[in-house]
Amino acid sequence: MNIINTNSFNNTAGFIVLGFPCSREIQIFLFVLFFIIYILTLIGNGSIICAVHWDQRLHSPMYILLANFSFLEIWYVTSTVPNMLVNFLSETKTISFSGCFLQFYFFFSLGATECFFLAIMAFDRYLAICRPLHYPTIMTGHLCTCLVVNCWLFGFLWFLVPIILISQLSFCGSKVIDHFLCDPGPLLALTCTRASLIEFTCSILSSLLLFVPFIYIMETYALVLRAVLKVPSAAGRYKAFSTCGSHLAVVSLFYGSVMVMYVKPTAGHEAGTQKTVTLFYSVVTPFLNPLIYSLRNKEVKDALRKFLKITSLQNFSHLSMSTLISLQFSLCFHYSLLHHYCAIVIDSYLVFLNHHSNSSAFSSF
Repeated sequence: MNIINTNSFNNTAGFIVLGFPCSREIQIFLFVLFFIIYILTLIGNGSIICAVHWDQRLHSPMYILLANFSFLEIWYVTSTVPNMLVNFLSETKTISFSGCFLQFYFFFSLGATECFFLAIMAFDRYLAICRPLHYPTIMTGHLCTCLVVNCWLFGFLWFLVPIILISQLSFCGSKVIDHFLCDPGPLLALTCTRASLIEFTCSILSSLLLFVPFIYIMETYALVLRAVLKVPSAAGRYKAFSTCGSHLAVVSLFYGSVMVMYVKPTAGHEAGTQKTVTLFYSVVTPFLNPLIYSLRNKEVKDALRKFLKITSLQNFSHLSMSTLISLQFSLCFHYSLLHHYCAIVIDSYLVFLNHHSNSSAFSSF
C-alpha cells in the first residue's frame, strides 16, 4: 500500500533537482555565465551549419557530417542548459516526473547519437586518407545520408527500453536529485528497491556504446597515422594531421570525460565530481567544438569569414531580399531574447537585494 502511494506521488510531484547549491548572488552569476556560454554555443555551431550550407566548396561528405554534428551539438546542449538556467532562478527547483524522464531520454539519446557520429566521421577520414582513389565511389551522397540517418535512429533507440523500465520503478525518500539534470545514478539511488537487472543493463549498454566506437576510432586513426607518415611531402602530412587533429581533439574531450561516469551508473562518484564531469562534456565540449574545427581547418575558416562578412560588405550583394529580411528578423529576435533574459537577471537581483535589506532591517529592529 505504501509503494502504491509513493508511485502516485512520483507521477504528480516529481523531483527536486538540487543543481549547484550556493548563495543567491552566485546563482545569478552562474545564470549569466551559462546563458552566455549557451548563446555562444548556438552561434558557433549555427555558424558552421550556415557556412557549410552556403559555401559550395564545403558540399562534401566530410563537411556534411560536420554540419550534422554541429546540429546535434545544438540540441545536445539545449537538452540540459535551458532547464539549468531556470533552476538557477527558481526557489523550488522542482521538475515534473514526465519532464525529468523526457530530459533523461533526450540527453542520453543525443549523447548516444554523438558517439555514433564520431565513429562515422573517423570512417570518413579513413577513406579520404587511406583510400583516396576509391573515396568518391565509396563515400557517395547516398551512403553519407544512410550513415547520418542510422546515427540518429540508433541513437534514439539505444537507451529507450532502460529509460522506460526506470520510469516504471517506485521512488522513495526525499525525491532530491543531487545533480543539475536527471541522471541515472541519482535516479537509481532514489528507488525503493535496488533494480540490479536494470543497473546491469544500463552498464552493458553504456559500455558497448562507449567502448566499441572508441576502439573503432582508435584503430581507424592508427591506420590513418600509418598512411600519413608515408606521405612524402611535409605539406600533405600537415594537411592530413590538421584535418584529423580536430576530430581527435573532440573525441578526446568527449570520451575522456564521459567514460568515467556511465559504465557503472550507481558507482560511488561524489556529487561534485559527477556535476563537474557532466558539465564538461555536456556544456563545455559543445562550446569548444566550433572553435576546434574552425581554428584547425582552413576551408572552414574561409567559409566562416565569408558567412560572417568579415572580408567585405560586398558579400551581401549576392543575397536575395528575402534572405536579408530573414537575417534581419533573426537578429532582432535574438536581440529581444537576450534583452528579455537580461531583464530577468536584473529583476531577480533587485528582488534579492530588496529582500536582503528588508531582512536586515527586521533583524536590527
